[in-house]
Amino acid sequence: MPLTSINLYTLKQIRLAHRRYDLENLQITSPRVCFKTLELFLDLSSEPVEKFGIISLNLKHKITGIHIISVGDLEQVNVRPREVFAAALHNNAGAIIVFHNHPSGEVEPSREDIVITRKLKEAGE
Repeated sequence: MPLTSINLYTLKQIRLAHRRYDLENLQITSPRVCFKTLELFLDLSSEPVEKFGIISLNLKHKITGIHIISVGDLEQVNVRPREVFAAALHNNAGAIIVFHNHPSGEVEPSREDIVITRKLKEAGE
């Protein structure tokens, strides 16, 4: 029987379910650590659609939560600042890191990426 994307996703979830993670002691100290953390927990590189999320951090930059806020399509994802900050407040975050993937593999931020980043920055001030 061939493996489908659902089968592969289920296998990944089973693999993750058998690992134990102590998020309270996982500290984001650099962009590389952030990337590796996202790669470990979400592996967005294999997603066929754009997903936008946040990592909630305490004041010592230790993780208090990781949330997917919105799921889009191949080219875009809609993000509302209210949903972003609601998740951050739910986790009592002192800081957040926002992230999303580009299914195309493009690493340069789009015009829309820059606009939403500015909106989130303004809303957070």
